Amino acid sequence: MHFEILVEDASGKIALENIIEEILGPNGQPHSSRIIPYKGIGHLPRDLQGKTDPRKRILLDRLPSILQGYGKSLQSSSAAVVVVVDLDEKDCRIFKQELLDVLNVCLVAPTTLFRIAIEESEAWLLGDRNAVVEAYPNARANVLDSYIQDSICGTWEILADAIYPGGSAALKKAGWPITGVAKSEWAKKITPHMDVDSNLSPSFKVFRDGLRRLAGMK
Repeated sequence: MHFEILVEDASGKIALENIIEEILGPNGQPHSSRIIPYKGIGHLPRDLQGKTDPRKRILLDRLPSILQGYGKSLQSSSAAVVVVVDLDEKDCRIFKQELLDVLNVCLVAPTTLFRIAIEESEAWLLGDRNAVVEAYPNARANVLDSYIQDSICGTWEILADAIYPGGSAALKKAGWPITGVAKSEWAKKITPHMDVDSNLSPSFKVFRDGLRRLAGMK
């Protein structure tokens, strides 16, 4: 099966590129994937038509048009779209239904899987503490101990406080794009050490198992 995986930023692309073969096996043997990053999550259009500037490449703003396009071009039963987004501070059930509503208005809907990282994609990194420590041997154990998996707690800030010089306060002071660069660096360094089958993040497990189920591996 082929998967078109849409993620909201560069760090998500880096993370999934490093672990997707651990989930599905070697690319093309027999399953394949393409990971497409956007430049932010944005917001779903109120009218679900997605008539926004495609050059801005904001994921939720463009999602109706993206799914409509895949409905026309990705008609094979052996292909699927996977949309991976952060929950942030939204209500998970409401947000999931809003995503499904976009799919339901497609004239021809592609096979689509929506997966939500709770609270943020850094939860998936923190789901494998051994990988964090392998990548950052000086990680602050007391900060890692304080994290409650997949809780709404300022997840990226927790990871920053554990591994970044000066912690989240330094990154917030530096602002964007420094914060984005740091998140990409964490994804690049931590994910090669991850064991996808022992990750403790419930939202990561749902992502992993959803891919495998579509691929006929579960």
